[in-house]
Formats: sequence, structure tokens, C-alpha cells
Amino acid sequence: MSILPSDLKYTKSHEWFKIDGDIATVGITDFAQHQLTDIVYVDMPKIGTSKKAGETLLTIESVKSAEDVFFPVGGVVVETNMELDKKPELINSDCYKYWLVKIKISDNKYDYMTAEEYKSYIGE
Repeated sequence: MSILPSDLKYTKSHEWFKIDGDIATVGITDFAQHQLTDIVYVDMPKIGTSKKAGETLLTIESVKSAEDVFFPVGGVVVETNMELDKKPELINSDCYKYWLVKIKISDNKYDYMTAEEYKSYIGE
């Protein structure tokens, strides 16, 4: 069973995000990191990258595959987790502690699930 913090919002493409004012902190769920297995690289976006919700944010590579992570909200990347540049495998150890990026929200229309809805979505 995956760990699902109840204070986060979840997407169908397995991102989590937390909104604080106009900033969304974004990561991948425990379900996603288990699917990827051993993460070896995170291709972080450039600061200032601006996209709509649902567009590609970055790519995570594992020993098994490479998967895209999507913008859960529309906005501009204002910070990336520099710790993951040197140690991307930290995501496997605690995917809720090791967030990926922070986005300044420009569009407050976004689709998300609660922890309970996401748990049902992934079949737990």
C-alpha cells in the first residue's frame, strides 16, 4: 500500500502537488516511483519555463524506463530541487520529501484528486 499524505492534491498522471499561496510544490507519488523503480536521472526544466496544466514538465529516467512528469497547474517554474541533480535516487527513498519543482501558478483551473480519490484510482 502506498503512503498518501492527505494534505496533498493528486493527478491521474501520478504527480502530487501542494499549493501555498500562488506557489505549487510538485513531486511524483509513491505509486509512480515504485513503477519507475531505481531512478537514475531527472531532466529538470529551466527556471522560467512556462506551460499550461497537462503539458510536459520534465522527464524522469530509471533503470527501467523514462517517463514524463506533467504540469499539474498552469504556471512558471520558479525553483528546481538542486539536490536531485546529484542524487536523483532520493526520490525513491521519500518521494514526498524530495519534491521536483516549484511553480508560480498562473492558472487556478486545475484538475486533481484527494488522497482518498487517488487511492481508489490506483486500486488500493
